Amino acid sequence: MRLSTARILPFISVLHFACANNLHHHRQIVAAVSSSSASGVPPATAASSAASSAASSPLGSGVPLSANVSGTLLPTPTGPTPSFSLVSQNPTAVPLSSIVVNAPSAATQIMPSPFPAGTKPSNIPNAPGLPDLSTFSAGNYPALDKPPPTDSPQVQQWIQEVSQSGITIPNITATVAGGCPANPVAAADTSRCWWTCGGCTREADVTNCPQKLQWGLTYDDGPAPYTPDLLNYLNQTNLHATFFVVGSRVVSYPGLLQQEYLSGHQIAVHTWSHPSLSTLSNEEIIAEFGWSKKAIHDVLGVQPTQFRPPYGDIDDRVRAIAQAMNLNTVIWSRVNATMTFDTGDFDIHGGLTNVQQVLFNWESIIANAMTMDDGFIVLEHDLFQQTVEVATGYILPDALASQPAFNITPVMSCLNHPMGDAYIETNDNASNPLPVSSNGTSGTSTNSSSSGTTKHNGAIVRTVPGMDALGVVAMAAVLGAMAVTV
Repeated sequence: MRLSTARILPFISVLHFACANNLHHHRQIVAAVSSSSASGVPPATAASSAASSAASSPLGSGVPLSANVSGTLLPTPTGPTPSFSLVSQNPTAVPLSSIVVNAPSAATQIMPSPFPAGTKPSNIPNAPGLPDLSTFSAGNYPALDKPPPTDSPQVQQWIQEVSQSGITIPNITATVAGGCPANPVAAADTSRCWWTCGGCTREADVTNCPQKLQWGLTYDDGPAPYTPDLLNYLNQTNLHATFFVVGSRVVSYPGLLQQEYLSGHQIAVHTWSHPSLSTLSNEEIIAEFGWSKKAIHDVLGVQPTQFRPPYGDIDDRVRAIAQAMNLNTVIWSRVNATMTFDTGDFDIHGGLTNVQQVLFNWESIIANAMTMDDGFIVLEHDLFQQTVEVATGYILPDALASQPAFNITPVMSCLNHPMGDAYIETNDNASNPLPVSSNGTSGTSTNSSSSGTTKHNGAIVRTVPGMDALGVVAMAAVLGAMAVTV
């Protein structure tokens, strides 16, 4: 049984209020906005949770990430329990009553050791063999989970390469921490196409899959101690996903990243330390991308061609720098300027939501997806025990039993591109040309401002114009009164 049409548009309460800095995981802003009583959605709690500052486990140790990184354990939201009705669930699923903020740590699997040098993935015929990791050391990288310094010779080299890429970086002032309420001028400036405030996208941004009922399956913020449980389920059900990995996590779990890659999953960039990119300088953004790409390359022998900005925080300056480093943007689908395909799963761990709300969000996402002419991309995470438990126990089994059936694939596959296009070293520039060629010249434009629905490299991309200036400023002012800055 699926949701009635009455739930299709008014869904996913405060988690998806666009001017609250894309309220998923360690927010800069949390707005306490209540849903209508008819929706059954409990009011959100005005508080903050932590993600990018999550302390890394020792290399390959399998020790869970800290359950209380911020030092403040948040209360579970109170209010009416949202109603939902799943088609199916995993018979071995963890009970919903156990998927909570204070859940005891479940046993973790032993982290896989690095695979033999020269091992190749079977799904990319021209892939190079895996590097030799016998001397791999976290000491060769910046401090984990902290913004990398920009004065190192390595970062200076990347800065020079960006300047010689042929792509013009727009002169856009960095935002300040606090999202839309703290940046009313930037929020009102629709020319910068700031996704956080109004949902603006450009032609090259991937936000949907081209065919109806296609689901670009994605997981952010890993690899992490409970990722093996997710990989086991994906293997059992013959599913593949795109993993947007944090560079610091790659250095912490190199063998696990290799397992993801060799299992046929797509690996993509999610920065080094998970910052809000629009708040950084050009040089800091380059360092975030550069070290993440280098860590992945050192472990896999390939560099990804796609990335997802943490919190979806991207504007034209960030887009241009990404393209200059051969990274194309992938966000997640959006119904309108204030409603996105974010399950809110991350916030179970921080106590900002509960699993019932997440499953209500999931059903609402599916109800909306059924009405779309194209496919969709959903935001989920593999960083925490709770996010993996809700995915393997409830969301994925429900999706697999859904009728009509979904075609669930990695993002690159849902765009009808071969998996080789996901990496610089294996992309033949035929079906999915790189933004910057090997000689440093650009073949793409970064300043498109068309609105409506367009196609790019086989993907249907909905460009959502930003709100008008007065509307954005007014909304920012309202949210500012309810915001908590951390």
